Amino acid sequence: MRYPEFLKDRGTIGFVAPSMGCTTEPYRSAFDNAIKRFHSMGYKTIEGPNCRCDSGIGISNTPKKCAEELNESYASVDSDVLISCGGGELMCEVVPYIDYERVKQSKPKWYMGYSDNTNFTFLEATIADTAGIYGPCAGSFGMEVWHESLTDAFNLLCGRKLSFTNYPMWEKESIKDENAPFVGYNLTEKSCISSIPAVAKESRITMRGRLLGGCMDCLINLLGTSFDHVREFNERYSDDGIIWFLEACDLNVMGMRRAMWQMKNAGWFSNVKGFLIGRPAHFGEEMFGIDHRQALSSLLREFNVPIIMDLDIGHMSPMMPVVCGSMADVSFDGSNFTISYDIEQ
Repeated sequence: MRYPEFLKDRGTIGFVAPSMGCTTEPYRSAFDNAIKRFHSMGYKTIEGPNCRCDSGIGISNTPKKCAEELNESYASVDSDVLISCGGGELMCEVVPYIDYERVKQSKPKWYMGYSDNTNFTFLEATIADTAGIYGPCAGSFGMEVWHESLTDAFNLLCGRKLSFTNYPMWEKESIKDENAPFVGYNLTEKSCISSIPAVAKESRITMRGRLLGGCMDCLINLLGTSFDHVREFNERYSDDGIIWFLEACDLNVMGMRRAMWQMKNAGWFSNVKGFLIGRPAHFGEEMFGIDHRQALSSLLREFNVPIIMDLDIGHMSPMMPVVCGSMADVSFDGSNFTISYDIEQ
């Protein structure tokens, strides 16, 4: 696995929009404020040509132009790291135009984004053997007072912090809008992490393996296509074992279960060491009398590996930064979850 160099003081942060750009409120103002914040911290910034473009369908521009921006920005020496402008709906259409051979041949560069950005963070690991960060997009850094999770994500980009713990509260309903683009998270819910098996008193779940995953909505689109290299990835890292981190956006309870069934029967979990499941955007909903915890855990029990659920991963803020492709040590004592990345540079 190739690990990029961390962002140095006064380095250059590049922004790209292979999914949605920052063209509407509150995203435009939040993006502007993020750039202002990075400049005040002593960093330089550079925007790709699509960052403020909205001429595409579900993405910033045409799939080919979105890929051209990403290909050029990744290979360019003008930026040290890349942060995606945002998520979206159809970054899958960009994937055929991404030059993974060029990514392989280029000096590795940290790319950070989540949701629709799974289409790059997952594939740069499985195809180009290069680690990426499943973490906040550019606009999140426009928050007037950064939440600890944003500080964590930026410290990871800079290599100042490689071990992270869960946050005590989370946001079920955002209050960020065009009238309040810089507002902090609306932290109303207490951490509700659970595990299978349940953690006994004065004990803990621990596991070590290589991280792989992202947003299930995107992953099932990639499954079975010519971009599905998971079998080879499993074989390449058979000695490490895979810790899958997974979360969902649009998928409801049964949609999540169907996605898991599809990944399982495609052989994706053949080398699994454990599952890290983020809070889904449909958190709290039930179908046929069961919630997402029951729907997923009953399907995954057969692997006889730890399942840790409702983690700070993905769409329900705040989110821990997850290094896709990295070796990691995981620990859960029944209330506190810790993940530490083993990044060799």
